[in-house]
Amino acid sequence: MIIFYKFLHIHEEPEKIYDNLNQIISAQDMFYCSNPKCSHPFNPDKSKFCQSCGQPNLTPLFRNRYRVIRLLGEGGFGRTYEAVDTDRMDDPCVIKQFMPQFQGTSALEKATELFQQEAKRLYELGEHPQIPRLIAYFEQDKRLYLVQELIEGQNLLAELNQQGVFTEEKIWQLLADILPILKFVHDRNVIHRDIKLENIIRRRTSIHLSPANSGNLRNSAFRRGGRRELVLIDFGVSKQVTGSLMTKVGTTVGTPGYSPMEQMRGQVFPGSDLYSLGITCIRLLTKCLPKVDGSDDLYDPINGGWIWRERLPADTKISSELAIILDKLIQDYLKNRYQSADEVIKALNLYSLPPQPHFVKEGQLALNSARTQGSLPPLNAYLTEEGQIAINSSPNQSRQINSNISVNSTEKSNTNPPLNQSSQRIVAVKSTFEFKVVTVDNGGQQTTLNSGKARFFEEHLGSGTVMEMVSVSGGTFLMGSPKDRGDGDEKPQHPVTLPSFYIGKFPVTQAQWTAVAALPEVKIFLNFDASRFKGANRPIENVSWYEAVEFCARLSRKTGKKYRLPSEAQWEYACRGETVTPFHFGETITSELANYNGNSNYADVPKGVYRFQTTDVGNFKPNAFGLYDFHGNVWEWCADSWHNNYNGAPADGSVWDSGGDSSLRLLRGGSWNDHPPNCRSACRLRYQPDCKASIVGFRVAISVV
Repeated sequence: MIIFYKFLHIHEEPEKIYDNLNQIISAQDMFYCSNPKCSHPFNPDKSKFCQSCGQPNLTPLFRNRYRVIRLLGEGGFGRTYEAVDTDRMDDPCVIKQFMPQFQGTSALEKATELFQQEAKRLYELGEHPQIPRLIAYFEQDKRLYLVQELIEGQNLLAELNQQGVFTEEKIWQLLADILPILKFVHDRNVIHRDIKLENIIRRRTSIHLSPANSGNLRNSAFRRGGRRELVLIDFGVSKQVTGSLMTKVGTTVGTPGYSPMEQMRGQVFPGSDLYSLGITCIRLLTKCLPKVDGSDDLYDPINGGWIWRERLPADTKISSELAIILDKLIQDYLKNRYQSADEVIKALNLYSLPPQPHFVKEGQLALNSARTQGSLPPLNAYLTEEGQIAINSSPNQSRQINSNISVNSTEKSNTNPPLNQSSQRIVAVKSTFEFKVVTVDNGGQQTTLNSGKARFFEEHLGSGTVMEMVSVSGGTFLMGSPKDRGDGDEKPQHPVTLPSFYIGKFPVTQAQWTAVAALPEVKIFLNFDASRFKGANRPIENVSWYEAVEFCARLSRKTGKKYRLPSEAQWEYACRGETVTPFHFGETITSELANYNGNSNYADVPKGVYRFQTTDVGNFKPNAFGLYDFHGNVWEWCADSWHNNYNGAPADGSVWDSGGDSSLRLLRGGSWNDHPPNCRSACRLRYQPDCKASIVGFRVAISVV
């Protein structure tokens, strides 16, 4: 028996969802009837009997925790509801109620098995920020329930109908978002089996925030650290792949017009999902969708092949590079397609391809691993960081390439710090520099412009390239966000007292990266030309945490000092610059103050400029410590392991590497592609240490000894 497992989602068109509802009643005014045969389960508050079926004992909460708001849809397996989690301040969620309408024991057992498998898969996969997270799985009144994270947004089918065909740039963005998800899924031996327009959701992240409500975001993307816009949903038909299942004919699932031949015959491979992704792309480019009668304007049944080029709108231009890749994705025969998401990522050149760290027992790096080509890291599309520029120069002023120039500097020393000294002590401060610090109001208007002065020393890297390390005086600050603001992982807010340290005036630039990459290898290979966005004074990006650590190791060996990634506490302390506001320039952010996705806003600030790439470092005003580019441009790696909150965090600002998840590392600061809330001083992101993307860079730190 062929079983199709499908639920409706919140992401369906609202008019389709609510056609069968008499009215929408708020959560506070509604009790729910749990009778599976009840056609209208919503009842006014304090009702003793269901007004539709007469059943007593109406349920205000599922599991004494989840309050149903409205019915989203019904299918052969049950109902799907939008709800809120009363234990988490009415956090929105989705409840799937399992109540199949099958006759016969075998069919019911199969349906139950599929439902249980979905719960298990969601639990295993839901830690990825672009896959809905499983919140709970339970039984109540002899029925099974699955509670899942609510993804607020619209699917790509709705977007296509509203906005029209996709451009090549949007297809690149789609591939850069979805391919890392598929890599994550396939690496865990799961095949999705139903990639299509309806199952890709563009998360609603353009939220107007004010300081008063910024701590109560209803969008789980901000709470969980999921910073990407596109989310892959509906793993109800996914299959766990084993050696036997790979070639064994099984249950046929999927969507006609998207599924490849082998899948329609009951066999699935990673390449099957890639095929469906390719079909999704060409439907977005042409707006040609499968017809109800089974016909398809994109497919030539006589000659056998996709004719998507002939269906492109007259004004649509597609590069030969993308066209070749799409053609290979949608080959009928599996052997002619890409075999893995990594292959497609390589073909698209979404990240560089140096040898990767070789993992041994307990996640330690093997020496000389550059001689062994490891698997490519997952891509969290488009991570970037800015390069280095002349300090205190206007945006239109010419820059000195491959070096930092301090303007208005005073008290210059006659000697540089020794380059190869065995001692770790920073011997002398080379100079001081002056700068201007801006503060803005809630509307983004400048309120003050103060003068500042900071000390720094120069580290000469070779080939005329210099890195400036700025002195940060020790002190005590409140780390994280207060109770009424921020995300859950930013709490509890707690005092931290740090000793003085030095930190990079800018994120590491491409010129600095190239100079250090030329130094002898310590553990792993470093690619000289890693960045997607080229420029000597732009930040280096597309580098993993392991590569950032290798950079520090090489620099330390050259200089005799102990360079490393900053601890998370050091990073936030340096970023805040003795402020307590969400940004070091005040309660809000504007595109004149930082490089981020200006298509959305924060507080009362209008939308601004979205630059779609990194910018030279130093283009924007520094904080009170004289440090640049902490908000936006590129996410910056920190040394710490990931912890879900600050319970038990060190109070001395040291690296927190115990008791957390060492398979995930910290990123701070937001990027050129992020929305304003992700650029706050307290905002945290986690990702695998082998992740490389054009929104990710780093800066270095060194203790004062």
